[in-house]
Formats: sequence, structure tokens, C-alpha cells
Amino acid sequence: MTFNATSVAAAAAHAAQTTTEQLYANIDLSKLSWLEQMWAAWYIWIDNPIIATGLMSFLLHEFVYFGRSIPWIIIDAIPYFRQWKLQPNKIPTAQEQWECTKMVLFSHFTIELPAIWLFHPMAENFGMSTWQVPFPSWTTMLPQIAIFFVFEDMFHYFAHQALHTGALYRHIHKIHHKYSAPFGLAAEYAHPAEVFILGTGTIAGPVLYCWYTRNLHIFTVYIWITLRLFQAIDAHSGYDFPWSLQHIIPFWSGAEHHDFHHMAFTNNFSTSFRWCDRIFGTDNKYREYRARISAQKAAMKNKSKSEREEAERNLIAEIEAEGLRAEAIAEGSMPAPKTVKVQ
Repeated sequence: MTFNATSVAAAAAHAAQTTTEQLYANIDLSKLSWLEQMWAAWYIWIDNPIIATGLMSFLLHEFVYFGRSIPWIIIDAIPYFRQWKLQPNKIPTAQEQWECTKMVLFSHFTIELPAIWLFHPMAENFGMSTWQVPFPSWTTMLPQIAIFFVFEDMFHYFAHQALHTGALYRHIHKIHHKYSAPFGLAAEYAHPAEVFILGTGTIAGPVLYCWYTRNLHIFTVYIWITLRLFQAIDAHSGYDFPWSLQHIIPFWSGAEHHDFHHMAFTNNFSTSFRWCDRIFGTDNKYREYRARISAQKAAMKNKSKSEREEAERNLIAEIEAEGLRAEAIAEGSMPAPKTVKVQ
């Protein structure tokens, strides 16, 4: 028997040309759910699993990000909602939102697109399913998503704190703090390096989980990414409604928690939960501020609306001034106050 290199090469080429439709040859698609059928139809239509997954992943991110941001743009344009605005005197202008959108799109195409496109081949190498149907059960997916939330929150807490120091703040994170009163679109308004650093917490959880368990479907990752984007955009919305999630789940951060971080610069470094900030004592100024807000409301209960609003503006201005000093210290343009030891 002679070795024929040409025959081997031809066989390899034929194997590589296996159509996506053949991947589903042994699956009765009629017995799947509508969504699972659409999933398979997408892969069959594109006829290249790598392109199909990469394209779907990026389009999902863009549709969810801007789709969730649009309602907040509309809310900002309606005066009725100002009663729930955390910093009611700071409404983003159309020019600010357009400048923000351009920066966000730049990061999406230069940083997130390559990261998204490279994520699934790497994760597939660790055993992640992509084109496969049916999807995992909810009892499988929900614990996985919970793990991703906890992992990302802890990763973000420590990485975010690091970005508030010296050169990292001055050259990277300062861009994100351009808006002391954030709005939904500004969730990913950041230096490309920051998008990469903090985005690592979002994708590292699924990658590590997949590497360890060999049991993860990209559909689960899509649900996680969707929820994470909703969380980030809502946390930057600048609104605290009576029905906001933090009033239902006490340990959820929400806009009220993160808005203080942008206003005061310090405190509240976590994303989804309040645990890390409470455990490590990085919410002390925030809790003092909330106590002052409550005391002020009680003291001015019988005052006129204009007087209450004036008092609120003064308190916000005071906190923001403290934040500007803290920011100057962090980037090194102002010396830190000296502590005096009492003998």
C-alpha cells in the first residue's frame, strides 16, 4: 500500500467542506422549540459555524446595548420623569449623547468585536457548545448565570479600584468619569483599555467555567451577556424608580448605588451587588450621604418645593466638590491630605 499525499489532502479538503446542514442530519428539528429551530436555521443559512457564531454574538451585543439605551434617552427627554432623577439638574444634551455614542461605537468595533469573535473559538476549544440543539434546561443555565454574576462582580470590584489609582486613572479610567451624572449610553463610554480590562470579568467567568466543567452552551452565555448589559446600562441611567430592582432585592446595586460613585468619585466600586463594598468598607461615604438625604427630607418636610429642591442641589454640589478633590488626589494633581497622629 503506497502513501498518496494528494489523496490525503483531498480527503481533508472534503471533510472541511462539510456543510452545517449535515451537522443537524441526525436531529429531528420538528421536535425542537421555535427558538431552537430558528437557531439551527441561522447556522444552516450562514453555512459556516465560526462566522455564524461570531456574527450573531456581535449583533446581539449591539442590539441589546442600543436597544436598552434608547428607552433611557426617551425618558431623559420627558420632564415628568425628573422626579425620579438622582441628579435632576443634570440632563444629558443631544450633543453629549452623540459624542458618547461615537466613543462607544469606536470601542465596540476596535476592542469588543475582536474579543467577541475570538471568544467562541477559544471557548469551543474548552468544550463550549455553539450550534448544537436542543438548548440546556433552565435548571442547568440558571446556576451557571448566577456564578457568572458573582464572579464578574468580584472581578470588577478589584479591577475598578485599581483603575482609580495614579496612572491607571489618569490615562485610562478618567474618560469614563467625564460624566458626574451618568446616563444609559455612557455604560461603555470608556478608554479601549478599560473596555478590555473590565470586559475580562464578563467573559472570563464563562471561559473558566467551561474549561473546568466542559459543560456550557453559548446560548447560556448570550443570556448572561444580555442580563449584564441590562445591569450596566440601568446602573448608569441616573434614575431610581420605586419599582427599581434594588427596592426588591436589597443587595442589588442599581442606579442609586452607582450614581453616587460618579458624583462623589469614591465608594461603590462593584457592579451588580453591594456585598464587596460593604465587606471592604468602600461604601461608608455613600451610606453617610443617604443618611443625610433622609435627615434633610425629614427636616424640610413642611418646606416649599423650591426650598427642598434648593437644599437637594446644595447637598449634591457639596458631594460633587468633594469628589473633584478626591479625583485630583487620585490622578496626582493634588497632594493627599496629611493625617495627624494624636499622641
